[in-house]
Amino acid sequence: MLRYLMLPYSEDGLRAIEAGDDVIVSGTLYVGRDQVHRRLYDAVADGQELPFSFSGNAIYYMGPSPAPAGCVIGSAGPTTSARMDPFSPFLMEHGLRVMIGKGPRSEAVVEAAGRYGGLYLQAYGGCGALYSSCIISAETVAYPELGPEALLRLDVESFPAVCIIDSRGTVYRG
Repeated sequence: MLRYLMLPYSEDGLRAIEAGDDVIVSGTLYVGRDQVHRRLYDAVADGQELPFSFSGNAIYYMGPSPAPAGCVIGSAGPTTSARMDPFSPFLMEHGLRVMIGKGPRSEAVVEAAGRYGGLYLQAYGGCGALYSSCIISAETVAYPELGPEALLRLDVESFPAVCIIDSRGTVYRG
């Protein structure tokens, strides 16, 4: 079934999405990879303020490339989600609910999605140009010293994905 997810999301909106649903995402999407996840994990563990609220927001595991002249961003395809698995259950326990990337997730992430009502949406590998065309604006919001791995805020419109793990912990095996 085709579903639409407007960010920031509502809890009811997350529960309506089931494993196997095609999902069109629009709104504000944050980008963070390995090093950002390590810093978010450490900040939560140390009781520090986060650079963005997990509530209502989603994080995209993206490998950005520099913007060509006249473009908001270069290729914006997904990167391997499993690299974030050591951090994801802890971050979900503390409010992160929507993750977008590519590839399978660990059993611990599946269990955390079911326990905390989270989603894992899979972006299509090899579609970096398509995803960059969905990005209206891009801005670094934290950790600029990480270069291409800095925490970014994107405004996206009609960003396609498929739900692989739903808020009940059901996994789509396609």
